[in-house]
This record gives sequence, C-alpha cells and structure tokens, in this order.
Amino acid sequence: MRVHKLTFAALAVAAGLTLTACQNGEDGAAQGGPSSASSAASTPPSSSTPSSPGGGSSPGGSDQGGGKGSAGTGSNGKGTAAGTGSTGSTENAKADKCRTDDLEITAIDSTIGGDTDGTVAVQLKNRGSRDCTLSEYAGVDLKTSAGSLSAQRTGEHPGPAVLKKGAAISFGVTYPLNTSGGSGVRVTGLVVTPPDETKSVTLAWPGAATLPVTDGTGSPVKVGPIGSAGQGG
Repeated sequence: MRVHKLTFAALAVAAGLTLTACQNGEDGAAQGGPSSASSAASTPPSSSTPSSPGGGSSPGGSDQGGGKGSAGTGSNGKGTAAGTGSTGSTENAKADKCRTDDLEITAIDSTIGGDTDGTVAVQLKNRGSRDCTLSEYAGVDLKTSAGSLSAQRTGEHPGPAVLKKGAAISFGVTYPLNTSGGSGVRVTGLVVTPPDETKSVTLAWPGAATLPVTDGTGSPVKVGPIGSAGQGG
C-alpha cells in the first residue's frame, strides 16, 4: 500500500508540471504571435530617424520649415532687386565736371559804393549739351605790373553745384581799393581756371585800375566759392 501511494503522488506531481509547461507555452505564443510582430514592423526603431547635431529637427524638417522659400530673399520678397530704385536715382543725379570749353566765362565790376573793398563778379554759363558739376572754387589770378597775383580762397565749403544746360552761376573776387593817393599796382588782366580744370581763360579786368602797394605777406585778393556772387539764368 505504501508503494502505491508514492506512485500516485509522483504521477500527480508530474501531471502538474506538464500542465504548467503547457500554460507557459500558450502565454508565450500569445505574446510573440502575429499581432505583436505586426506592431513591431509598423514602428521603425528610433535610430532610423536622423536628428540635427544640436538636437533640433531633422534636415528634412528644416527644408520644410524655412529652407528654400526664405533663402536669398529680401524683406520685400524680391531679393537684391530691392536696391535697384535707389541706385538708379543716384546715377541719374550724377553729372560730368564742367569743362572750360563748355563754359562761357565773363566778368563785371559789382562794387557797391561805400565799400572799403572792390568786388568783381565772375560768371560761368553752361553752353554745353548737358548738365555739369562745379566744385566750390575756381582758380583766379590777377595780371599786374608787378607780376601775377593769385587770389586766396575765403574758406567757405558749400559743396559742389550742378550747372544746368544753358544756366549760369557766379562767384565773387574781392580786392582792396587803392585810396593811398599813389600810383599803386596796375592790374592788366584776370585769369580764371574753372574748378578741376587746367585750361584757363584770360579776361579784361573790369575793376579798379590799380591795387594799393602792400608790404604784408599773402595776397590781398580773395575769391569766394561758386555761387557766392549770386546766380544768373
């Protein structure tokens, strides 16, 4: 009887182990079956999606977010064409320098009674085919019985002036009047060189016939900038 009881007990334990193994196999098949494989196939591993070095979006996302459409485009949506208008207006405002051959140069006495200094107004008229530019000061020399006398600039800087075709502009030449009663220095001519030019024009001197004799250094004759003696038409 004792032997039969032990045999039955061993059979019961073996049956229990067999049942547990079968249950575990069924659970494993349920977990690793077709539905689980399908889910794994539909979700790619994270390593298949590249990322930017800084941890931002991937290169593909960068192209979609602001790549080709914004590259090389100005604030008005037309790129470098935005500056075309201002460049064109600057070029249109430019004019060539006035040349001596395109200018009609004349001089008149414009001294006002009671002044201690005499004044000669030199006029430059544009007789060329287009507008031109004069920059501040012309060169002025007086021919005298004592030699050539160069006028000194008064020092103002009004900037260049555009002289329209057919228009005229003037500048002033001032000099001391000879009130000494002596013969003084006789003036025989006026030499004018337009700004930025080397060709001069010699005119008859329209002012007082003589200058006082001075012992001081420097020239007593002064020249003002272009436009300092009014503007003609």
